Amino acid sequence: MFLGLYNYWIVVLLMMIGFYIVIAHGNLIKKLVGLTIFQTSVFIFYISVGMVERGSAPILAEGISDYSNPLPHVLILTAIVVGIATTALGLALAVRIKESYGSVEEDEIQRQDQLNEDKS
Repeated sequence: MFLGLYNYWIVVLLMMIGFYIVIAHGNLIKKLVGLTIFQTSVFIFYISVGMVERGSAPILAEGISDYSNPLPHVLILTAIVVGIATTALGLALAVRIKESYGSVEEDEIQRQDQLNEDKS
């Protein structure tokens, strides 16, 4: 029973790994990697849900009665493009933060902000 659902176990494992990385690390680059892993698990989940066993492409033909819905796959293609753009934006922001603060560690950035706020 559980062996047939291995892709859902992979989804849960990847989701927890990505979530842990986001929570446990203060490095902004590592947080972006964690978000990307989490996002990948969502992609796998939607693709798994959209699969129809013995389903065919939605093209009318003789003798085919089970069709696969193409909408989840189209949505995932769009989500992949948006995910790449979001990751690129996050990396660009991390580069700018590194140039401004000299670090991508969350604690160091907050410490420098606190020092600058105390000076004002």
